[in-house]
Formats: sequence, structure tokens, C-alpha cells
Amino acid sequence: MSYTRWNIPRGGTAVPKALLDAGCTPLLAAVLYARGCATAEQARQFLSCGGALLGDPLLLPDLETAAERLRRAIAAREHVAVYGDYDVDGITSSCMVADYLRSRGVPCELYIPDRMDEGYGVNASAIETLHTRGVSLIVTVDCGVTTVEETAYANSLGMEMIITDHHECRETLPPAVAVVDPKRPDCAYPNRDLAGVGVAFKLLCALDGDAERVLSRYADLVAVGTVADVMPLVGENRYIVRRGLEKLERNPRPGLRALMGEAGLDGKKPSSTGIGFVLAPRLNASGRLGQVGLATALLLTEDPGEAAENAAALCRLNRERQSLESEIWTQAQTMLDGEAPEGPIVLASEGWHQGVVGIVASRLTEAYNMPAVMICLEDGRGKGSCRSCGSFNLFEALSACAEHLEGFGGHALAAGLTVRSENIPAFRAALTAYYRAHPPLSAPALEIELCADSPELLRMDCVEDLDRLEPCGAGNPRALLVLQGAVLSELTPIGGGKHLRVRLEKFGQSYEGVFFSHRLEEFSGLLRPGDRVDAAFYPQINDYRGRRSTQLLLVGLRPHDDSAARTILRGGLGPADVPDTPDRADCALVWRALSARGGHSAGAPAELAEHLAPSLREEKVCIILKIFEELGLLTLRPEGNVWYAAAVPGAGKVALDSSEILKRLRG
Repeated sequence: MSYTRWNIPRGGTAVPKALLDAGCTPLLAAVLYARGCATAEQARQFLSCGGALLGDPLLLPDLETAAERLRRAIAAREHVAVYGDYDVDGITSSCMVADYLRSRGVPCELYIPDRMDEGYGVNASAIETLHTRGVSLIVTVDCGVTTVEETAYANSLGMEMIITDHHECRETLPPAVAVVDPKRPDCAYPNRDLAGVGVAFKLLCALDGDAERVLSRYADLVAVGTVADVMPLVGENRYIVRRGLEKLERNPRPGLRALMGEAGLDGKKPSSTGIGFVLAPRLNASGRLGQVGLATALLLTEDPGEAAENAAALCRLNRERQSLESEIWTQAQTMLDGEAPEGPIVLASEGWHQGVVGIVASRLTEAYNMPAVMICLEDGRGKGSCRSCGSFNLFEALSACAEHLEGFGGHALAAGLTVRSENIPAFRAALTAYYRAHPPLSAPALEIELCADSPELLRMDCVEDLDRLEPCGAGNPRALLVLQGAVLSELTPIGGGKHLRVRLEKFGQSYEGVFFSHRLEEFSGLLRPGDRVDAAFYPQINDYRGRRSTQLLLVGLRPHDDSAARTILRGGLGPADVPDTPDRADCALVWRALSARGGHSAGAPAELAEHLAPSLREEKVCIILKIFEELGLLTLRPEGNVWYAAAVPGAGKVALDSSEILKRLRG
């Protein structure tokens, strides 16, 4: 996303001694302090990740009832169906429960609806199909909590249903044998943010009676589903995912081992990032393109040869998905004619793939900071995927435009709709009018956690120590840093021009970064080598042919704005310009550096800071220079964009506390 706002912490980056004494490197100590950990015990609790975090499954409503009903099914060898969803959470849930029941001797079959023909959730036609196959009990995973009528229909056929889900409940629950969902209002379970696969895992724990045994067997599946569904990786979820990453590293099931190898993750330490950006899209591609059987076969097979074939097929399918996405994206850009939209984007075309347009809608939303609706047309009727951004409530917007739609559903940030092709212009106009009447409060901002204001924060051992935060994800994000006022020395296309290699100079050192999915022409006329820039990035270790180095994974690059520092040097000192008040040690640091340079320094504000105190913010260095000027210790002379600082020869000692600037700041 091209962020128009960057939220950067004010003040210097704090590195508490208590956390250093507890064994943290400076970068990890700074991150933990920024997240509220000021003591060694608080840091230990934040980083702890043990089995005590697993909650009692019987605290979930109806779970004991569900487990008892399954015990009867196991004893009677009933014909059971596991009914799942076509996303990664649903696929992993379905495979896990089906595999467990089969291991207990139950004739169990999988049913995952076709995304194109059936859509999401339980439908009556599927229930009827399962009934004709002799199924007496349906167990839903990652779906079903709103299927009141469908459950009643199953009951009318003499079938029973156990529903496990993690989505929001309606006022009336389905008339099932059991409805297990942490979102139920009567739920006392401490973790309301279990993924669908997490809820299914708790069911198996209760059914088996040995949570450790179940976790040892299925931790990889639970981790993949939890990360793919973007669940908060704190508490119990954090422990489950960590166990899953360990299993992926040591003894993954054949299908995931083959997929990691085919996707280029062989030999790399498994991470939540690898799950979210490498494994999950490949599994998801099967559901998006109507071939979910490929993913379930991959996860259920014990045959390494079959696993390798399915992994290769999934990767080919994902490349097909990428090709379709690229084609639709190009068409969407052509329709927009290169113009930045002033209201919600509503595009429609025949031939678009329903399973892919949602991704393109998300990309449009990110690219333009604007809600987007992509509609696939066929025989005069359109199916649309909608994505929102910021605080704009998409569901409320569609509700206001309902007269132009045949149907819609979803939530504030994502939704789907059906519309007649002749009604699309009226819908577009109505949505635009609603957007103008209810604009989002603000554009999305890049939330930066720390300023990399010292070279020690980017030492390789510091970056490696961030692994102790893993698994990172929703609720426990990777540490996002910013380098301010760095010199851009290289901006080079790589990957056929699709990505950029970036080299930055700061603290007298050179840092190499990579900026994925950004082209050189985006920065034409905006940035060039030699410019001062701000770079937002995730620090990571690059291991290339045995050579390890710190690398910056960029998420934002912009021209450096030193207007606050310039305002300070001009004498216009205001509260908004002050990152934090300098102390005696800060002033001594700058004075010693100036003396070491022969009493002279010159440059733009960022260059003065680089020369005199690279560990301090440039605004603070400029404040200190103004204090020295006020006390008669040096002269400051501007020429264009350059300031010349020169120590006054023979200046005697002065009382720092006599500075009126310091008194005003301290006040």
C-alpha cells in the first residue's frame, strides 16, 4: 500500500537496562519496551510460550456434548461426513478431523463445497447428497453457525449435525446436536480468537482425552490454518503456532514437506511469514480455482511420491491463479485509464474468474486507498467481490444501496454481492453518493514501532534476536522500523523490473534493502541517488551462499522531510518540533563531536545530525545547536539549504541550565 501518513514515535528509542541485563539485545529490548515490557519479568511473560497456555476445551459450550456424540459414532462405526470450507482454515480443519476419525475406524468422508457452483457454507443440496450416500452425522468445521434452516432440513431427513465454527453467531443458533463456537455469547472459554481449525482441534482434544498427543500429531495443520486465517498470535494461538512451526521443521506430514520443497522453503527455518505468504496462497489456489481436492489429497497422503505430485500440481495451479490475477489487474488498470478514482471503484466485465477478483479488489483498495468492487458478469447477472479500507463500513454502504442489488452479505471490510448488469450504473452512483456522505475518518497509516536511531540496533545479532518474538502475525506483529534522513545511494530494478534493490547510507554504514512489487518508474522525478529519504522496513537476515548480513525488507520509501529541524534552526521552536528535551549528556555528545571536527560542521539538518550525533534525532541535534548559539558557544549561518556551525574561539564555560530554550522545553 502507498501510505500517505506515517505514524512515527516521538522521542528517542528507549533501550531499558533491565531488559539488557535480562539477556536481550538492544533491538529486542527496545521492541519489548515499546510493547509495554519495562521489567525482566514482564519480558519473560511476553516471550513465554508453554503448554500452560492451552485452555480447557470443556469451557467451550456444547463441546462435551459434541465429543460424546462422536464417541457413539466411533463405537457404532457410523457413516460420518466432515463438511468444511474451501479456504486454508477450512481445508486444514477438514483434513485434521477426517484423518482423526478415520484413524479411529470411522467410515468418514470429506465434503467441501465448490466455490463457483455452491459458494460458502452448508447448503441443502449438499445435505441431500450426503444423505443419499448414507451419512447419518455431519460435523461442520469453519462454517455452519448461521445455518439454521439447513440444519433443520438435515434433521428432517433423520441426520444429525455437530457444528464447529469461529464466526459470529446470530440470535438463533442452529438446531444441531451441538454448536461449538467461541463467539457464542454464553462462552466462558478464554480465547475467543481461535481459528476454525483451532475449534476443531479443541474438539479432538476432548474426544481423545490427551491434548498433547493430538497436538503432536496435528500441530502443523493447526498452525497453517491459524496463520492463514490471520488470527491473533498471542496466548494459546501463539503456543499452538510455535508448536506447529517446530513440527514443520522436524517432522512435517509428507504433503507439507513436499509443498515446502516445491515452493522453495527447503532448508529455511519455518516461520509464520512463510506460512502466510508461501504455503497458504498455494493451498488457497485450489479453492479459488475449484480444485480443492488437490489440497486435501496433499494434506492427507502418507505417500511421499503422491505428495510430490500434488505439491507440484498446487504450485502450477497457483501460477495459473497469479496469471489470472495479473490479467484482471491489467484490465482493471485500463478501465481506470490511469486516473486516481475520486470515489469507490466499481468495475465489471465478462470472463473474469470469480475466485480471483477478490484478490484484485484488495490490490485496488491498497493501491488507491479506496473501496473496490469487482463484478464478474455472465448472462446479464453479476457476482461481485467487495473490499474496503480505513474506517469505511462496507456492509452499511451496501445496505444503503440494497435497492439496486439482488443480494449481498459480508462485514465492514469485505463482502459479496449479486446485481443485474443493467443496475450497475445506478449502484455505482449510489455507492459513490454514500461514500461522499460518509467518508472514512482517515486514510490508512503506516504504523512504525521504532526509529532506528542507532547503528547498534541493526547489528546482525540484534536482528537475529528478534526471532524470540516468533511466531509473529496478527496481534504480535514483526517489528517495523524506520531510518530517517538516510542517503539513498542506489535504486536498482531486479526481478525483471518488478522489484527494487535499495542501498542506503546512515551512521557511516551502508545498508542493503529490497522493495518488492515496486518499480523504478514509481519514483521517477521523486527520488534519485544522493537524496535524503525515510525508509520503513522490517529488519531480517539475508543468507546468500553462506554469507549472512542484515537486510532491510522495505514497506515504504519517501523523501525525507526535515522541515521541523529547519524550523528549529530558524528559531521557530514549537512543541510539535520537539521530539524530546535534550539532557546534559546529549549536549556533551554534540559538543565533543563538534570539537573533534575542528569546531566546524556544515550541511542540511540531517547531515549535521549525521556528523555530530548519529544516535540522536536531527531535531534534537538542531535544538542543541540553537542552545549553544544562545549561550554564545557557536555561530549558526544559513546559506540556502545548508547551515554552517562554527564554535566561537575562546568561549569560556557556561551554565547549561541558564539556557532559556532549555527552560522553556522543560516547562
